[in-house]
Amino acid sequence: MKRLPIALCLAAVFGGSAVARQTHTAHWVASWATSPVGMKLAQSAAKTTFRNTIHVSLGGDAIRITLTNEFGSSPLLVKTASVYTGAGSPGTGSSSHMLTFGGDSQVLIPAGGTAVSDSVTMKVPALSEVTVSIFLPDQIIEIPTCHEAAIATNLILSGDQMLGPTSGDSKPYNSWCFLKDLQVQADEKAATIVAFGDSITDGAHATVGANHRWPDYLAARLQADPKTSHLSVVNEGIGGNRILFNGHGPSAAARFDRDVLAQPGVKYVILLEGINDIDQTINPDSAEAQLTVQQLISAATQMVERAHAHGIMVYGATLTPNGNRSGVTPHVNELRSAYNQWLRTAGVVDAVIDFDKAVRDIQQPGNLAPANDSGDHLHPSDAGYKAMADAIDLALFQR
Repeated sequence: MKRLPIALCLAAVFGGSAVARQTHTAHWVASWATSPVGMKLAQSAAKTTFRNTIHVSLGGDAIRITLTNEFGSSPLLVKTASVYTGAGSPGTGSSSHMLTFGGDSQVLIPAGGTAVSDSVTMKVPALSEVTVSIFLPDQIIEIPTCHEAAIATNLILSGDQMLGPTSGDSKPYNSWCFLKDLQVQADEKAATIVAFGDSITDGAHATVGANHRWPDYLAARLQADPKTSHLSVVNEGIGGNRILFNGHGPSAAARFDRDVLAQPGVKYVILLEGINDIDQTINPDSAEAQLTVQQLISAATQMVERAHAHGIMVYGATLTPNGNRSGVTPHVNELRSAYNQWLRTAGVVDAVIDFDKAVRDIQQPGNLAPANDSGDHLHPSDAGYKAMADAIDLALFQR
């Protein structure tokens, strides 16, 4: 009996699926993404519809999403999922589509796993709002997988309210749950920039719902320039994140593969991490009480080398000032200055983005300038986040 080539056998088995048709022809790029953690919700996640409203960076004519159960302790059953342009109730946007997974309307995601939907043909403009709704039927969900600080208003609704109007029992919540990314099918030259960091990248203290995080401002600048409008920006910041130790989510070193190397179409990463490690030196009982700048440098160098091995360019961002916060010691400022000096001079990263210089007080360079300070002397204001984005030379993304 004559054997068919393996490729033909697979085509015969899977030729009718949307997934198989995408495999060799589509160029997928993450237009929006977030870094999930395990977190508790105020109510049970079961028998609930989650409406996650997101702000995409790059536009496209087809999309797919990734659902996540990465921190779940048991398989997660998603009964139905939908996507539509705009925010609020279905019907307020220009299009609405039910999602499938391998042709099925429901999907079982293993503990620790993710699931990518089939593609949907729909027009998503750059810098627009998209809502992804997810209905979870009755089941035990001990550890929901969410991104805690969305700096956006999402909705939790009781029962299956996939396509219905927003009901009176809906509850706003400031997290993105069970949603990892939205990808667009784009031109072959399209690529992703990963903003990798802590709460300053995440956008802490920015105006809720205004999309005033520094990666948002960067995305708007990129889209306004024809030379860079083929680039997306995804925000992989986690509030409280540290480079070396777990705490608020996995450490930066531990999640680098998941949040940077595994991103579809990634070409650049902007690395802004370390201030939380340094701040921990204030606490004599913390794991970082004896932290040295060389330990931070070593961990950052490892991430750079891993990125380079995958052909990804790394732009190192200097740590922003926090010198006038209560409890900050001279040693904290010394560590921050030493790390920034290494970034600026060592030549390990492909380029330096000087966020420190962009937002600091000229008269007191260890502090944020008053206009750039949200009020806690650590996180920038909306104006500070814009100053950070404006300090990035867009020519870096034409290499």
